[in-house]
Amino acid sequence: MPDNPRKGEDAIAATRHASRTYEPADARGLAAVPAQTYEITFTGRAGRTLRAEFDDCQVTVGPDTTTLRADLPDQVALCGLVQRITGLGLDIVDVHLVPRHPATTGKPDRCDVREGGHDAS
Repeated sequence: MPDNPRKGEDAIAATRHASRTYEPADARGLAAVPAQTYEITFTGRAGRTLRAEFDDCQVTVGPDTTTLRADLPDQVALCGLVQRITGLGLDIVDVHLVPRHPATTGKPDRCDVREGGHDAS
């Protein structure tokens, strides 16, 4: 067995890292990694103006917190969203990766704003 299984014709089709499977790189050396869905919760109830700051996310307003849900291509985008939140002086209380369900297909074509779990119109 060679020292590096990624070299030569016996290379493994994909490698496991951080509980996610990465497909081999294409001819340009770019690997296709699907977006991950994250939820970030911060204290306080986001009003209309603050919700507009996050129009690229699904916003759920609870009794004492607001949760943003977003499909992000990588951790750099996650850090950017966290910086947007903290840059507004908001206190983050939770960040987590939403488990991917194999039966789920496609993404919603728009972001929804929800108040207490119900659509706000």
